[in-house]
Amino acid sequence: MKVAGFIANRIAFNQQKTFSRFIIRLSIAATIISVMVMIVTLALANGFQEAVSQKIFSFWGHIRVQEKQPGKAIISEEIAISEDTALVSTIARYPGVKSIHPFATRYALLKTREDIEGVLVKGLDNTYDFEHLKQFIKSGRPIRFTDSLFSRELLVSDYTASRLQLQPGDSLLIYFLKPGENPRTKKMSIAGIYKTGIEEYDRLFAIGDIRLIRNLNQWNDDQAGGYEIFLNNYKLTDTIAIQLHELDSFPATWDAISVKKISPNIFDWLNMQDVTRNVLISFMIAIAVINLVTCLLILVLERVRMIGILKSLGASDWTVQKVFLRHSMLITLTGIVIGTVLALLLLWIQQETGFIKLKEEAYYLSSAAVKIVWWEVILVCGLTLLVSFLVMLIPSILVRRIQPVKAIRFR
Repeated sequence: MKVAGFIANRIAFNQQKTFSRFIIRLSIAATIISVMVMIVTLALANGFQEAVSQKIFSFWGHIRVQEKQPGKAIISEEIAISEDTALVSTIARYPGVKSIHPFATRYALLKTREDIEGVLVKGLDNTYDFEHLKQFIKSGRPIRFTDSLFSRELLVSDYTASRLQLQPGDSLLIYFLKPGENPRTKKMSIAGIYKTGIEEYDRLFAIGDIRLIRNLNQWNDDQAGGYEIFLNNYKLTDTIAIQLHELDSFPATWDAISVKKISPNIFDWLNMQDVTRNVLISFMIAIAVINLVTCLLILVLERVRMIGILKSLGASDWTVQKVFLRHSMLITLTGIVIGTVLALLLLWIQQETGFIKLKEEAYYLSSAAVKIVWWEVILVCGLTLLVSFLVMLIPSILVRRIQPVKAIRFR
């Protein structure tokens, strides 16, 4: 083993300008690029899927509980449900559930002196944790709940604010319309302006006090349009939604809806990123494998005379094979280490600066998000090393077919 290692190191670190030296450098560069692309692709795909998912979850929660309404669009006014204190407590304590909050929605018109805009007002109460929405607030602050009948503050989207030329602190009138009733008007003020980057939400929603909607709908204080449930792990959304629905105390007329059903097109699109990611990684693995096989074949052919001399001096076939396998492993390990370091450096720079920009209207993000999963990085490095080693066994078998006499005469 020491002899094979010594010869492999002499070949690897040979300073003579030979064709094999160029091929070795090319192989190392190809391995570096392959490993870099795989790690960066995984981190960007993970980051993109999680960032877009969390935007939706932060706005809606993970699960919505509300009255069943067959044929009704999920994003629209709800039928009132009365609070079941025992059930709410059960859900709040359910494994995996972080919090539960009541909500209600109602269509309205926002009017300034010059303009008018339609919105769906989403009402929340003082138990709601506005940390979920703070990431979206571009100016101003969340609404403040008072001890009065209801808070007269609204959180409007950047789209709505631009259309109505509003700033935090500005006042406006809000009109609530209902068939067969006269319009009901309230004077409101703008507490803050938010932007999720998801156009269908930004064009539609304003955030207000649930007591305002209760007042307009003449609901009791224990009535709401439904409940938003936040989970500790978003990956369990579908599972926990089914489990909650199957609770004995869960009303038969209620429904527990995974928020993924509210925007199925977005989640289907996010799932398609897995296919793109896997195809790209497969190409990179294929390139790395073909590159290493070609490299080893060239090294064997260029060192045919050396192989003949070693065999004539008594070296076994396996000893000669180990020379080339060790040489190839040096190439692979060098490429893996440098590729991993460069990939992590590039991802760190992206996290700090966000230099990779995206069109927010198309991708829901203004810059590429990064999420490094360390076991995936280790898996990429480990599999690259394993696959490379197994593939390198194939051309090294050529060493066994080389006869010493013919090899020494080889030119």
